Amino acid sequence: MQISLLSLTASSAFTVPAYAENAIFSAAEQKQWVGKPAPAFKLQDQNSKWHELKQYRGKWLVLYFYPKDDSPGCTKEANQFKALYPQFLKNNSAVLGVSLDDVASHQKFSAKLGLPFPILADSKHQLASQLGIVRNLGITKMAKRETFLIDPQGSIVYHYSSVDTQTHAAQVLADIQKLNKK
Repeated sequence: MQISLLSLTASSAFTVPAYAENAIFSAAEQKQWVGKPAPAFKLQDQNSKWHELKQYRGKWLVLYFYPKDDSPGCTKEANQFKALYPQFLKNNSAVLGVSLDDVASHQKFSAKLGLPFPILADSKHQLASQLGIVRNLGITKMAKRETFLIDPQGSIVYHYSSVDTQTHAAQVLADIQKLNKK
């Protein structure tokens, strides 16, 4: 079921969405993820392998959303996670990239960059919509560039709503290292 709310202004011929589709929390609550259980998901990666939240119990899970395969910012961000990936593994962490692109697009993007971690195809917008981070750009939809850090028990401990593609992976890794010391 899709719900969309569109408004048309007299000065514009464009339709503008009023809110993200199917968010499990209201707009006011979307930034208040800390302490909430991560939503269950089942999505395919670039190799058509299925991934579910429950597979990652007992590990830190970095669920980073990005707008579009092969775009400059998304390439920078993916390369940052790639460079630090061995450090994430040493810190009992899994990294999953997610966008609304399909499996074939992810396959090309992953192969081009040599990504060592899965990137999930949320092409039906299921997970991104649950988290309230779908950006509707007229006829095109994209995920916002946001990240959720999920603890080994399945709860969200950080929601990064503002991401710098050059430093974000290092910031997430540092946060995991701090939390591991507690």
